[in-house]
Amino acid sequence: MSKADAKKAGEKGDTLKPRLPRGFVDRREDEIAAQGRMLERIRETFELYGFEALETPFVEYTESLGKFLPDLDRPNAGVFSFQDDDESWLSLRYDLTAPLARFVAENFDALPKPYRSFRAGYVFRNEKPGPGRFRQFMQFDADIVGAASVAADAETCMLMADTLDKLGLAGQYVIKVNNRKVLDGVMEAIGLAGADKAPQRLTVLRAIDKLDRLGADGVRQLLGAGRKDESGDFTRGAGLSDEQIQRILAYVAFQPSADAGADRLAFWEQFFRSWQDVVGTSETGREGIAELHAIMRLCEAAGYGHDRIRADASVVRGLEYYTGPVYEAELTFPVTNEEGQVVRFGSVAGGGRYDGLVGRFRSEPVPATGFSIGVSRLFSALQLVGSPLLGGARKPGPVVVLVLDRENIADYQRLVTALRAEDIRAELYLGGAGMKAQMKYADRRRAPVAIIQGSNERAANEVQVKDLIEGARAAENIASNAEWKAARPAQFSCPESEMVARVREVLGRHYPEG
Repeated sequence: MSKADAKKAGEKGDTLKPRLPRGFVDRREDEIAAQGRMLERIRETFELYGFEALETPFVEYTESLGKFLPDLDRPNAGVFSFQDDDESWLSLRYDLTAPLARFVAENFDALPKPYRSFRAGYVFRNEKPGPGRFRQFMQFDADIVGAASVAADAETCMLMADTLDKLGLAGQYVIKVNNRKVLDGVMEAIGLAGADKAPQRLTVLRAIDKLDRLGADGVRQLLGAGRKDESGDFTRGAGLSDEQIQRILAYVAFQPSADAGADRLAFWEQFFRSWQDVVGTSETGREGIAELHAIMRLCEAAGYGHDRIRADASVVRGLEYYTGPVYEAELTFPVTNEEGQVVRFGSVAGGGRYDGLVGRFRSEPVPATGFSIGVSRLFSALQLVGSPLLGGARKPGPVVVLVLDRENIADYQRLVTALRAEDIRAELYLGGAGMKAQMKYADRRRAPVAIIQGSNERAANEVQVKDLIEGARAAENIASNAEWKAARPAQFSCPESEMVARVREVLGRHYPEG
């Protein structure tokens, strides 16, 4: 709106309607602080594994994201894009992995290889929002670039498990591991090999990725002609035959027994031999099975049992850039969904190996693997289990210096400055209300202390220190306004020179840990 239009609207008495765009949320201090404690615990765990911090910008060249966007046929679909002044297309990052690939390629010679990094930040999806689906949300990623061995994938799975343990979720999750090469072997066996079948394979992957949410019947529809959801929107399917669909569903439904027995390694050998029947003679499929077997052996040797990390055929991950092992962290405790049904909470993190992503920018292949935590979803899970990590002591508000004589505001500013100089959080009341309203303001700010100085106190070089926390407690036992004025609970005078020390005494009484 131009200034002229704004002025014209103002003259008519019109005002803008405050509206938050669909798919976005506002967050206030308490939630930000609680989430910050969760992020700090994650960061500490990642650093324990030798990962170092990296920050990339929100905006990347659209071509850097390229075919790895969610829609293969429309490379700008699913992202927020715009043109720069040189007509180059820019996009808000869709995830944190593609920017990492660009960064590593751009700084390849200066980085140690393997390069371990973690990143936390917002990503953006230009998609239809819905319950629990936002167009801006935070991810926390950890990746190892430059390690071709599946030992890197095994360590990534261990890191996922340890992170959830450190967040207080031990015994309430399972890390499920699969390998895209195994599924590629299945697709070869049903005639979906070759570059010309790439779009169809991607549709199959996305259909399988919805197994937990839609069930076998919903996935069957997406593998076939398509599916219409509850809103009436139709999603075109992969167009597979009944025989092809049945073979894929038989594969993803194949699960190991929950009881792996005493000899776990023998159990896994038997389990993976049974998978070889599914992929038939496909070398790609058999290679994937061997890699999965190696990951399970490494995890078992490190003490991560079947109850924490295990193979699961239903894990495929929906993005095309995964080239090998893929994994998801699933929380196993029950929750009630929007339809009143008791279900598992579901996935809070996932990732896999993407050996081709960095190589898009270089002439030689660069192996890489990593995973991403859905911060908002994990935060919701910790809220549901009543995590003490989120319930830290509520941060007190600032000491509020009231302004009773506006012509002497410089004197009040001097009091605020004295408090801040001693690292005491403080603010000067900047509104135009009287003392009663200022006290209400201090209460809404959760101020522990109010500083009051009228003309008499100023003449005597004194201030009134009001302990608002103790005053609120005393007020519960005072019946009348007269009693209140007579008692003036938790309020005392002191020389200005002692103000900082006396305020610190009050704060120390209520917040002994600082």
